Amino acid sequence: MATIFSGVQPSGFPTLGNYLGALKHFVTYQEEHDCYFCVVNQHAITVPQDKLELRDNTRKLAALYLAIGIDPKKSTIFIQSEVPAHTKMGWIMQCISYIGELERMTQFKDKAQNRVAVSSGLLTYPPLMAADILLYGTNIVPVGDDQKQHLELTRDLAERFNKQYNDIFTIPDVHIPKVGARIMDLGEPTKKMSKSAENSNGYISMLDDEKTILKKIKRATTDSEAKVKYDKENKPGVANLLTIYSLCSGKSIEELEAEYEGKGYGDFKEGVADAVISQLKPIQERYYELLASEELDAILDKGAEKAGSVANKMLAKAERAMGLERKKRKK
Repeated sequence: MATIFSGVQPSGFPTLGNYLGALKHFVTYQEEHDCYFCVVNQHAITVPQDKLELRDNTRKLAALYLAIGIDPKKSTIFIQSEVPAHTKMGWIMQCISYIGELERMTQFKDKAQNRVAVSSGLLTYPPLMAADILLYGTNIVPVGDDQKQHLELTRDLAERFNKQYNDIFTIPDVHIPKVGARIMDLGEPTKKMSKSAENSNGYISMLDDEKTILKKIKRATTDSEAKVKYDKENKPGVANLLTIYSLCSGKSIEELEAEYEGKGYGDFKEGVADAVISQLKPIQERYYELLASEELDAILDKGAEKAGSVANKMLAKAERAMGLERKKRKK
């Protein structure tokens, strides 16, 4: 049994792309692995946040974790800020990081571009991300391909620490799903679907209602050929819709191509919308139930307690290895 860790920021609400590319796989992982699913609210404050929105979004994201099918009896669900070992280990990771390697992070360069004042947290949050992962002896980290660079840094920091101090950290492997790892914008299918997109028609929120989903998919970019065929290079819009349809319906892309042979994009888009709605409706119903109940907070309290117990043990090992322990251990 491997240990899996994954964290999602509570900045805005996850999109269909986030779900199909990452969140949906969480439910499968928990059947065979020891899973830790964290709402990384401390990563969110690297850019200014409204405190009330951040608090609400943190709780909402935790509710979504449960609504998609993550079972608290099989997995540990918790809030990052409720386990202080994360920031303590983050400082240790920061101290063994080099400024040059942090400045080379693509996401830092992208987010810092054209900003008058850049938070130091934008530069140093990859070491905190490394701490999140290493605290739990993580073997596998499922991520989108945009996070691959940060995971490579995590591996470098773990190896550096093990070599300089003591061999205590597991070197995690990166897992990027082969299918659906990168769901594209509905309007601009050469760009990744993002909740921060200026045009809200380009993404489907996990909480969009049926009418909104249908409207957005009907407006999705296709082409003038009117042929349902998977061709990522020449027909990126149709390929993106086929990927979404396949992942939501369970049908293969080949089956869908055969089903819509000779039919126009109108019928095809209605089919895509129906599949998306069928996938999201039960999740939305469970999500709203959880938000209105006391069950959610009870699960998060228990999750923080369990995660803290595991994380504190690893933190103690790291502090001892670096000489941050006041008393010698008795042999």
